[in-house]
Amino acid sequence: MAELERTPELAQLWIVRHGESVGNVAAAEAEAAGTDRIDLTDRDADVPLSPLGREQAAATGRWLAGLPADRRPQVAVTSTYRRARQTADLALAGTGIPVSRDERLRDRELGILDLLTGQGVRARYPDEVTRRQRLGKFYYRPPGGESWADVALRLRALLGDLRRDHAGQRVILFGHEALVLLLRYLIEGLDEPELTELTRSTSVANCSVTGWSRAGSGRLVPDGFNEIGHLRQQDTPPTREDDVRAEPV
Repeated sequence: MAELERTPELAQLWIVRHGESVGNVAAAEAEAAGTDRIDLTDRDADVPLSPLGREQAAATGRWLAGLPADRRPQVAVTSTYRRARQTADLALAGTGIPVSRDERLRDRELGILDLLTGQGVRARYPDEVTRRQRLGKFYYRPPGGESWADVALRLRALLGDLRRDHAGQRVILFGHEALVLLLRYLIEGLDEPELTELTRSTSVANCSVTGWSRAGSGRLVPDGFNEIGHLRQQDTPPTREDDVRAEPV
């Protein structure tokens, strides 16, 4: 971890959480209704943006287009999941910024807990609730799924490749809520308790922007977290909706 924290040689790094998805809407409705399952037929990788999510992505694109030339991203990398790809497509339309896809930016996989609300997990898998409480949020891995530590490992590898391939460049990522928080963990050197507290206290907004800039020391330092001012300035409603799958709390 120490090497990764010391030597991100990008000039700038941003991550944009995808715009509101139809899964976000369905999850919010299911949680509000107290049902066990989220009403979705698409697999997670195929969940598209909602109409508002498309509006948020387009607003993000107008913000990017308005940046000075020496501040605009030069390279973009997106999650392979549809909602993130659509966000990138809308936000980068007409910019000429090269975009690649990387499955290491996909959302966290929750295995048997997929599409369950918090109520559903507690009702159907009480033993998993107990196991998560014992292991903690960072290391708990649901059967068939990933822990936060697993996702951190793939992000660590991605950051290493970005540093090697795009040193000195400005890079923008399009991904998911957990990735925003885990990039802070990796780049800023947070420990497990600090990350856990961050996940408890923060709801990452759809199409929010989080960024880091290279300081004089050569290290990336934060220059914005969960920013949604670009949406408010364009009268685009921000949303802070959870991902489509809940987990025991």
